[in-house]
Amino acid sequence: MSQLLRVQNFTVSSDGIAAGEDQTLENPFGLDHSEMFEWAGATASWPNRADPGGTRGIDDYFTRDFSHNIGAEIMGRNKFAPKLGQWPDPEWRGWWGDEPPFHTPVFVLTHQTRPSLALSDTTFHFVGGEPSDVLARAREAAGGKDVRLGGGVTTIRQFLDADLIDTLHIAVAPLEFGSGLHLWESPDELHDRFHHDVVPSPSGVTHHLFWRK
Repeated sequence: MSQLLRVQNFTVSSDGIAAGEDQTLENPFGLDHSEMFEWAGATASWPNRADPGGTRGIDDYFTRDFSHNIGAEIMGRNKFAPKLGQWPDPEWRGWWGDEPPFHTPVFVLTHQTRPSLALSDTTFHFVGGEPSDVLARAREAAGGKDVRLGGGVTTIRQFLDADLIDTLHIAVAPLEFGSGLHLWESPDELHDRFHHDVVPSPSGVTHHLFWRK
């Protein structure tokens, strides 16, 4: 398999929730998500780190590996902008400012297409179509490298249902939300298609690694 479709560093709560249903400009995840990502933010390789410190070990390995051999990303509309339907503002340029962290072509799934948007070394393409068609475009743009499926949870479920994902790394944070958008009820749901390893971290996060059988 020359080009993989990979889910990386996707974090859910212990009850399988990755986002809430009330996304706003002020709250992109629709819930109080700050604790979910503490494991990544504490690592030495966290890209937004302003000091030379940070932890090493298994969490840092996954943070460091995030961009390795990635040539393109696919993301859902709500990862780029809040709400569905018409774009909230024709000048909206994503949550990340003028220097997005992707550094590759990014394919944003949407029914409301708009012209491509270039910011620094990232270009966002707003596309519709079946998951397999979007993946074909992303693979071509990736230039032989892998494609990262960036989320959110609805997009990952869509590509799982289409049986297109090759590997997943899901970090399970030790907290519960009770309600929201579920990636799963249990990771055992993927055992029919994927091998599964579980790696606990001293940070309290549990890393779940899946690769296609």
